[in-house]
Amino acid sequence: MENTYKKINELAEKYRDYTAENLSKLIKIKSLSMQEKEVQHELKRQMEEAGFDEVRFDGLGNVIGRIGTGKKILAIDGHMDTVDLGNMENWDFDPLGGEIKDGFVHGRGTVDQEGGPAAFVTSGRILKELGFDKDLTIYFVGSVMEEDCDGLCWKYIVEEEGIKPDFAISTEPTNLGIYRGHRGRMEMRVVFNGVSCHGSAPERGDNAIYKASRAALEIEKLNERLKDDDFLGKGTVTISEFKSESPSLCAVSDYAHLHLDRRLTWGETKKSAVAEVNEIVKNLDGVVEVLHYEEEAWTGLKYGMEKYYPTWKIAEDHEIVQTGLKTFKNLFNKEPNIDKWTFSTNGVTINGLYGIPIIGFGPGNEVLAHAPNEKVAIDDLVAATAFYAGFAYEI
Repeated sequence: MENTYKKINELAEKYRDYTAENLSKLIKIKSLSMQEKEVQHELKRQMEEAGFDEVRFDGLGNVIGRIGTGKKILAIDGHMDTVDLGNMENWDFDPLGGEIKDGFVHGRGTVDQEGGPAAFVTSGRILKELGFDKDLTIYFVGSVMEEDCDGLCWKYIVEEEGIKPDFAISTEPTNLGIYRGHRGRMEMRVVFNGVSCHGSAPERGDNAIYKASRAALEIEKLNERLKDDDFLGKGTVTISEFKSESPSLCAVSDYAHLHLDRRLTWGETKKSAVAEVNEIVKNLDGVVEVLHYEEEAWTGLKYGMEKYYPTWKIAEDHEIVQTGLKTFKNLFNKEPNIDKWTFSTNGVTINGLYGIPIIGFGPGNEVLAHAPNEKVAIDDLVAATAFYAGFAYEI
């Protein structure tokens, strides 16, 4: 294996420019959720050029490239949709320029997270060049709609395509650390109904805004007493939207709702989170609902899921974490940083729903995700390329 690792490192370095140029081509294509068609076709072309055994689209529009036909299945996932560009005045360069300069590829999606797929395309090329013949099937997945609904793409892959890997790697940015979990999340709406009346005599009505406001102050207090976890950190809740309605601006409000962004630490569940809010609003005639996502993919397929994204973490002594650790040390001759993401990923379904062991390893720093002046170091792309190929040999 020592000689294999050496060859992998040499080839990852040899294809440095190839990886950076592939990423640049992806970055030049704007690819918001549900609008990934063009970037998916480019990724498919890159996989085919790299010599993958099979490359295809599934019904939702994920690109699935395959190498090998073994009994065990390893999936390497990276989502291809990005957030929008934001205020252009905050950018020092063209976010869709894909500029390669000073050791970086620049632009929206370099970190979050087309850098990972660009690296795994090169990994596939390396595996084919080395004549990879282990009893393993590797699926390289360029997934869709993650920014809008993390995990939806893998719900489709597992339930509709019938692909359930034995192991998985997320290529979300980890600053080249090995990540083994993150908090879950869910979206709730709390609805308050009132009775309108003329604003000149508010005592005749029942103001929904006042009910919602009382609940909002209690939800602020709830945030302070939520559970904590030594590894994943504290659960949180915040109100991200407050909307109300009334017959006119001269009338008492008869409707209001709060939108809650709830981050779930270990031991918190959908049931427990809903119960906490129900306790707050039970005397305010509030109704709590967990929201549902259903939208049309670029393929025209309408698909959805509940907006509950379970918490997950993998034990540090688990086989997949230890394989990642061994791969990293053999490739780079040093210890990796083993940590967690702050944000949420497709791991919410891969492990949170389906129990598939998964780790994260990706190029770039998550601090730059969704931020202006997003860029990824080409050195990171080279290291990620080597890691994915090395992991395939080691697992």
